Amino acid sequence: MSERKVLNKYIPPDFDPSLIPRRKQPKNAQQVVRLMAPFSMRCNTCGEYIYKGKKFNARKETVEGEDYYGIKIFRFYIKCTLCSAEITFKTDPKNTDYAAEHGASRNFEPWREEQAVEEEDRLAKLEEEESNPMKALENRTIDSKREMDILDALQDIRAKNARLERTGQVEDLAATLHMEEIETEEDKEKKRLEEEDEELVRQVFAKIPADKTEDPSAPTVTLKRKAAGDEPAVDSLVSPATLALMSGKASLISASKKRKSDSKNSLGIKVKKKVAL
Repeated sequence: MSERKVLNKYIPPDFDPSLIPRRKQPKNAQQVVRLMAPFSMRCNTCGEYIYKGKKFNARKETVEGEDYYGIKIFRFYIKCTLCSAEITFKTDPKNTDYAAEHGASRNFEPWREEQAVEEEDRLAKLEEEESNPMKALENRTIDSKREMDILDALQDIRAKNARLERTGQVEDLAATLHMEEIETEEDKEKKRLEEEDEELVRQVFAKIPADKTEDPSAPTVTLKRKAAGDEPAVDSLVSPATLALMSGKASLISASKKRKSDSKNSLGIKVKKKVAL
């Protein structure tokens, strides 16, 4: 059965890919992408609400002349679900979010709400300080005290880090010295054991017996080794009684052999003796 989807294509031997003409596309060509609405928005044309998560077939392009610390910013084009008005929004790397650009307004922007609250607090504080000089003095005193506390805490952290660093270096040095002491003690113990073994071997195989070290006046026992070519006689190693017994057995064996040899002629043929009748 043939394959439904052909994976291998025939390439003729005279194929030259450089001869294929390339398509000329604009530098900032738009791409069709499938996405979901990143935030809830309201169309400015018909007032239709578009909620977060609504799927669209959008066009994507790179914003020219805008970036955030080298990060590219992209713009997306969608259409309103009711009036088909064009809505655009783009990425916002600074706040890690999206920003509505044209055709719709965002229902809620958290970072802008925080900025608005901070700005309101700052303006209220300035108005209060202008109307009440003592309040301004109190605020400056509180700010200076806060700065001093921050500097003191930072100094304490730096001192603590320096102390911990010195402690770590001291501990490392102590551990190194302790390891060297342990190695030295192990070497001493090993050397002592080797000396004891050598002394024991010297006591067993050398000239001085075990009690010579304790009593210098003890007699010296010398162990002589047999030299090559100077072997003692066998008779000197056997007692006289054993030698006599061995010689008696040898004479009996020789006599029996002689009797056997007498019963044979020169050719080794046994000769029967004639018995006299």
